[in-house]
Amino acid sequence: GIGVFGQMTRKIAAFLLLFASLPLCAETVVIDNLRLWAAPDHLRLVFDTSAPVDHSLFSLKQPQRLVIDIENSRLKGELPGIEADNPVIRRMRSANRHDGDLRVVLDLKNPVKAKSFVLRPNRQYGHRLVVDLHSQDSGGNSELKKAVKTAPVNSARDVIVAIDAGHGGEDPGARGRKGTYEKTVVLEIARRLAALVRQEPGMQPLMVRTGDYYLGLRKRMQIARDNRADLFVSIHADAFRDPRVRGASVYTLSQRGASSEAARWLAEQENSADLIGGVKLDDKDDLLASVLLDLSQTATRQASHQLAESVFGKLKVLGKTHKRRVQQAGFMVLKSPDVPSILVETAFISNPSEELKLKDPGHQRKVAVAIMGGIRDYFRQSPPPGTMLAKLAPRNHVITRGDTLGAIARQYRVSLNSLKSVNDLSSDRIRIGQVLRIPGT
Repeated sequence: GIGVFGQMTRKIAAFLLLFASLPLCAETVVIDNLRLWAAPDHLRLVFDTSAPVDHSLFSLKQPQRLVIDIENSRLKGELPGIEADNPVIRRMRSANRHDGDLRVVLDLKNPVKAKSFVLRPNRQYGHRLVVDLHSQDSGGNSELKKAVKTAPVNSARDVIVAIDAGHGGEDPGARGRKGTYEKTVVLEIARRLAALVRQEPGMQPLMVRTGDYYLGLRKRMQIARDNRADLFVSIHADAFRDPRVRGASVYTLSQRGASSEAARWLAEQENSADLIGGVKLDDKDDLLASVLLDLSQTATRQASHQLAESVFGKLKVLGKTHKRRVQQAGFMVLKSPDVPSILVETAFISNPSEELKLKDPGHQRKVAVAIMGGIRDYFRQSPPPGTMLAKLAPRNHVITRGDTLGAIARQYRVSLNSLKSVNDLSSDRIRIGQVLRIPGT
């Protein structure tokens, strides 16, 4: 009797074990879609998954391949095709293994450095597995690190205007009621602004984001600094739960945001050799480094506010603004300590009428023209030394006792005739306190 009872017990235990394992088999993760985002310095693969996944990566050589194993999952549909001009991937294939895992194999054109992570659901997407591929042969960001033309000795350079279209790729930003994405309209405005900057004598644009792909906020700052930008303009479209709210806004970095960033720069060893206003901090003691950084940030914040006021004034002429004055906030992209930076909220995409305007190419151009007008006025008042704009900018001279027109012309290295012509002078007579405009050289 005991033997029969033992056999029954073992059978029940085996049945319970089988029953307990059934839900695990049923919880196979479904990969609904795979999207590819091509950025100038990397390729991003995004797997849309029905639940969080465990995964692993490893590389194989001869030929070069990257293998992505995704545990307990299956692919719904087929993998997307790979274009012939894809700079990284030659071919992509997948198969389910006997253990229930999905294996995705990327046949590569060149060796890559792969980084992967999972993302939780947001307003736009569900669970995701992200794999970033960086080419090992490119030496980093080959396209974004375009060499800014170095001016010959004794020659003036162009000013560099970094134009940052917010969001992109997996980060669509805000969405209007008609389905308009913030990332799309701000990129169009940024492109129109870049075209206007390119037409301006003495200026060159730097597009921080050139297409529909994701860039981290600190990466955006770093791109501007690596290219020695003279100013940074980040373009966005606001959103609010009340669809009646509307109007443009301009932001600069708040004091609290500047203080927290200063602490970070001073604390992180990786920043110790970075340039802060042209001064290296790695050989300075903590107090001196802190003082130098504070001075640099103060000058940059003052320049940022001057730029913001100039742009805000032009936007007020274009239409309604959300607030009556320039705002301050701790936006990450404004935290570069040595590049004057502003963030422009062009309109509220959550407002139906402003959403329509943001989609309109004509209005996009008007917004770009307004921002360009503010940039132009800012540089007229404060042209960076050593630039073509500084060389061409008219300057003022206040007459003091002992001044003569000839001496003033020699002081500024301009001709006497041009000095008289710019100031509508028919004779050499001048008076103390009189303000003369000095022509550009």
